[in-house]
Amino acid sequence: MNTNNKRPIKERQQRMMYNRKYFGRGIFFIVLIVFIVFIGRFFRVAVGHKIYGVDLNKSTQQLYASKTEIKAKRGTIYDAANQPIAEDTTTYSIYIVLSKSAVAYGKKEYLPDSQKKKAAKVLSNNLNISYKRVLQILNPKDKNTYQVELGNVGKNISLETKKKIDSYHLTGIKFTPSQSRLYPNGVFASHLIGLAESEDKKLVGIMGLEKVFNKQLSGRDGINNTATDSYGVQLPGSSKKKRSVQNGDDIYTTLDPKIQTALENLLTQKQKKFKAASINAVIMDSHTGKIVAASQRPTFDAQTKEGLTNIWRNTLLEDAYEPGSTMKVLTVASAINSGNYDSNATYRSGSYVIDGSTVYDWNRSGWGNITVKEGFMRSSNAVMAQLEQKMGKKTWMSYIRKFGLLRPVGAGLGAESSGNINYTYAFDQANTAYGQGIDVTVIQMMQAFSAIANKGKMVKPRLVDKIVDPNTGKTVYKSKTQVVGKPITAKTSKKVLDMMEAVVYDEKGLGQDYAIDGYKIAAKTGTAQIANSNGTGYLSGSSNYIFSVVGMAPADNPRYIMYLTVKQPKSFGNNDATKNLSTIFNPIMKKVLDSSQVNNTNPGTVKVENVVGNSVDDAKDKISKQGLVPVVVGSGDKVEKQSVEGDQTVISGEKVLLLTNGTKTMPDINGWSRNDIAKLADLTGITVNYTGSGYAYYQSIAAGGALKKSDIVEVKLK
Repeated sequence: MNTNNKRPIKERQQRMMYNRKYFGRGIFFIVLIVFIVFIGRFFRVAVGHKIYGVDLNKSTQQLYASKTEIKAKRGTIYDAANQPIAEDTTTYSIYIVLSKSAVAYGKKEYLPDSQKKKAAKVLSNNLNISYKRVLQILNPKDKNTYQVELGNVGKNISLETKKKIDSYHLTGIKFTPSQSRLYPNGVFASHLIGLAESEDKKLVGIMGLEKVFNKQLSGRDGINNTATDSYGVQLPGSSKKKRSVQNGDDIYTTLDPKIQTALENLLTQKQKKFKAASINAVIMDSHTGKIVAASQRPTFDAQTKEGLTNIWRNTLLEDAYEPGSTMKVLTVASAINSGNYDSNATYRSGSYVIDGSTVYDWNRSGWGNITVKEGFMRSSNAVMAQLEQKMGKKTWMSYIRKFGLLRPVGAGLGAESSGNINYTYAFDQANTAYGQGIDVTVIQMMQAFSAIANKGKMVKPRLVDKIVDPNTGKTVYKSKTQVVGKPITAKTSKKVLDMMEAVVYDEKGLGQDYAIDGYKIAAKTGTAQIANSNGTGYLSGSSNYIFSVVGMAPADNPRYIMYLTVKQPKSFGNNDATKNLSTIFNPIMKKVLDSSQVNNTNPGTVKVENVVGNSVDDAKDKISKQGLVPVVVGSGDKVEKQSVEGDQTVISGEKVLLLTNGTKTMPDINGWSRNDIAKLADLTGITVNYTGSGYAYYQSIAAGGALKKSDIVEVKLK
C-alpha cells in the first residue's frame, strides 16, 4: 500500500480528535458558566427574595392572598320605650326549580308537575300574588326552563312567611337569604325614620334618620387579610392583618310608641273619611323640644314600601304653606310684648280698609267694635290687621324673625324649607298678621309655639334622644334641651295662654269643640286660603283651605303642644272643620295627658334578674319586685328560659316571658306590641302571621291553649 495515502487519513483522524477535545472543553465551560450564573441568581433570589426588582414574597402573598370581609351590623333605631323601629334582619328571595335534571344524590330537587297546583295555592295564600299568576309562572312556555322567580312579590320575604311556606315541604321551592332592614311597625313616623336599602350589597340610608345618620348607623366592616396555600394553611413568612368589625351606632328617638301608634291609626282612619290632600300632626314636649309623636298623610309603610310613590317629601319639614289664623297666636304675643296691646281698646270688626284694599272677617258683618281678646276668640282678621298696623312693619317683622320664621329650624332631620313672605305694601304686611302672605313649615310653627307654652323660652324640636355605641355600650351623643331664643317674656306668655284658653271655654270662642274632660286646654283654630299655583290670587271652593288647630295643655302651664293641619278635605260631611279636627286632636291629646299622669314619660331602667331554675312563683315574685311584668308561658312549675337574659338592662314595666317545663301554653296577648309577640315567637319557636299594625286584639290560639313549635298563630293588630 502507498504510505503517502495513509498519512492524510491519519492526519484527518488526529484533527477530528483534536476538534472533539476542544469542542467538549467548550461545551463544559459554557455549561459551567450557565451553572454559575444560575447558582448566582438562585442565591440572589433566595437571599434577597427579589427578581427584576419584584418582591417575590409580596407577589406570592398577593397570589395566595385571602381576604375575608366581616359585615358590620347596621345600628338599630329605637323608640322612647327602647323598642326597635328599624333593625337589621335577614329576608329571603324565593325561586322554584322546575328542571327534572335537578337531582342530587338520587333525591329530586325540583317541583314535580303533580305538585304545581298545591304550590300555587300555598304561594298565593302567603304572598301578594294570585293563584292564576303563580300557576302561569310555574308552567313556562319554554319547557327547558331550569328555574323561575315570582318577581318583586317573591323578594324581601320575612322569616315568618318563609317558615309558613317551608311547613308544606314542597320540593323545588328554594330561598336565597340576604341582609335587609326590618321596620316592624309598618307605618310609624315613616318619613321621619326614613328608609335604608341595599346598594352594592350594603345597606344605605336614602331618607329620614336613616339618611341623616347613615355614617353613624353603618359602622365599619371588619377585614381579615392573610396568605394561604391551596389547603387554606397560612404561608410561612406571611403576616396576618386584621381590622375588627365596628357595628353601627344605635339611635334612640323621643317617639312614644303608644302615642305614635294611636296617631297613625287615627290619621289613616280620618284620611279615608276626609279624603284630604294632606294631613300633618305633631305632638311635642314644650319644655324639652322632644317630639312625642309626628306623622303625615299621605305616608307609606316602611316595611312593604306601599304608598312610597305617593309622596317622597317630609311635609313637616319641606312643605311651606300659609298658616292662616293660628298665626294670630304670634301676632297677639308680639303686640303684647312690644307694648302695643291695650286690653281695653276696641277695634272695628267685619272689615277694614288699608290703602284701598279691604281685609274681611269670616263674618263680614262683624261684631261691632271689639277688644283684641274678643277679636282673638272670634278669629277676626280685621282686628289683627289693625294690631299689626299699630305695631308697625319693622316691629312686626322683628318678631316674625324672633319667632324663628323665614329660616330653617335646623332640627337635623333632613332638608327644610325656609319659607317666604310678601311684605312690600301695607296691605301685604297686615295680611301676615292673620297668616296670609307668609309661608311657614310645620316644624317652624312648633318651635315658635314653644315660646308661648314655655314661659317665653323657645326650644328647638328634636327627635333624637341619644346615640349609643353598641360595641362599648357608651353613649356617644346625648341631645339636650336647646333654647334658641326668648322672643317674649313669661308674663306675655301667660296673657296669650289666657286668650287661647278663652277660645275653648268662652261662649264667644270658636274652639269649644277642643275641650277635654279632666284637663284645661288652650287652643287656636285656623283656616287659610291656598295660593294659586300660577301666583295669581287664591283657589276658590269650600274645600280649598288648610284647616288647622294648635292646642296646649294643661293650659295653666303647658307641657305639650299639638299642631294639626288638614289640607283640602273633600268630605267633611255635615260637620264644620273645628268639629272634624277635634276628632283627631281630642283623643290624641287626652292619651298624651293620661300617659303623662301615669309615668311622667320618664320611665326608669332596671337590670333583669336571672330566674332560670327558680320555681314559677319565686320567679314571678322576683320579676314583679323589679318593676317588670312577668308572663308565664307553660304549665310547669319551674322556669327553664326567660325572654330577657339575666343582667340585661330594660325599661321599667317591660314584659319578661318565663318559659316553664311541661306543656307550652299560649298567653293572652291582647294589647301586646308586635315586638313583645316576636319575643314570644323566639322563646317558643312558633310562627306568627301578622295582619295590620299597632297592638294585638285577636289571636287564633286562645289563651291557655297548648303550643307546639309547628304552630302558626294568626295575630291581628290595630
